[in-house]
Amino acid sequence: MLYYLFAYLEQHFDFPGEQLYQFLSFRASLAILFSLLISTIFGKRIIKYLLRKQVGERVRELGLEGQAEKAGTPTMGGLIIILATLIPVLLFAKLDNIYVILLIVATLWMGAIGFLDDYIKTFKQNKEGLQGKFKVIGQVGLGIIIGATMYLHPDITVRSSVLSETKSVQTNKAQEGQPQIQEVKSTTTTIPFVKDNEFDYSSLISWINPSYKKYAWLIFIPIVIFIVTAVSNGANLTDGIDGLAAGSSAIIVLTLGIFAWVSGNVIFSEYLDVMNIPRSGEMTIFITAFAGALVGFLWYNTYPAQVFMGDTGSLTIGGVIAVLAIATRKELLIPLLCGIFLIENLSVVLQVAWFKYTKKKTGVGRRIFLMSPLHHHYQKKGIHESKIVVRFWVVGIFLAILTIVTLKIR
Repeated sequence: MLYYLFAYLEQHFDFPGEQLYQFLSFRASLAILFSLLISTIFGKRIIKYLLRKQVGERVRELGLEGQAEKAGTPTMGGLIIILATLIPVLLFAKLDNIYVILLIVATLWMGAIGFLDDYIKTFKQNKEGLQGKFKVIGQVGLGIIIGATMYLHPDITVRSSVLSETKSVQTNKAQEGQPQIQEVKSTTTTIPFVKDNEFDYSSLISWINPSYKKYAWLIFIPIVIFIVTAVSNGANLTDGIDGLAAGSSAIIVLTLGIFAWVSGNVIFSEYLDVMNIPRSGEMTIFITAFAGALVGFLWYNTYPAQVFMGDTGSLTIGGVIAVLAIATRKELLIPLLCGIFLIENLSVVLQVAWFKYTKKKTGVGRRIFLMSPLHHHYQKKGIHESKIVVRFWVVGIFLAILTIVTLKIR
């Protein structure tokens, strides 16, 4: 909103400093500062409100050290993250930018699903919360919205070199001219370790017949649905000990912020030879606000936690990260960048699969880990949860650096 106010003042009045507000870096700096202030200052008030309403966590007895002390800790703290993100975005971002709109929709959509789940657990005294099928329906719904918008919206393009056609004066026939940089609709994404660093989803179907390229949405949208569902569930599973999900997510989001800023800048994208995505730089405002909200939330969520984010926060975080990766066309880097989420997911899948397999074969179910998700395995080994969290953060930073490096390894 303030962006349009200052643009109006610049156009009609000689208002001092109005041009400064046009710089992306300046607005991004304001966004992260405001989100930090909102999450830390107003976060305390929200926690007190949740305590008054007795919105406490119901902890299942898992035999973990320090688990009993967590009972009654306020949950639904994801509201702090959502508010501390959306308020700076509404103030400082271009609200007509399609990428910003998609991120706001993803935040509200997944936040609503998570809030409903937490509400059922807390106020309806149903520890199962929202039924899994309804969560999946919500995740699939968001995936369809994101996939269809990415595929159809005219403002979502990439800059690509296109050979222009010229007519020969002598033959009056069309000939290939000089390559020109144009904005084109494309299902191209970034793929690591490949020479040209790009992959087009349409090639998965056009090899049958080139005319089938127009049906690329049949491939693209299901992939988007899978990514949104997988990443949001991964973030949800990671939220098991104080500070783990928020800290790991902040690292991931800031890395995606680098990608968004570079991809949206013509000069830097050309210099680094990465895909140039027009108008994607505006996502930097949302990303800095989101990262600030996560870091501010950590003020109250680090051990011993004064508040838990609940599904309101974890599902929102996963959905936003998925949309950011898809929008910056870095979704194929998710297994590396979101390696913490992936490991946590795999630990559960492997544990359940091995238990069922051994029970069927021998009659006695066996486990790979002492407990899953993986962070509980280390808790069972007697490692303090604060040490587990910090070590997971270190691994997350290492994976983030590797993700950035892969863009130049071809």
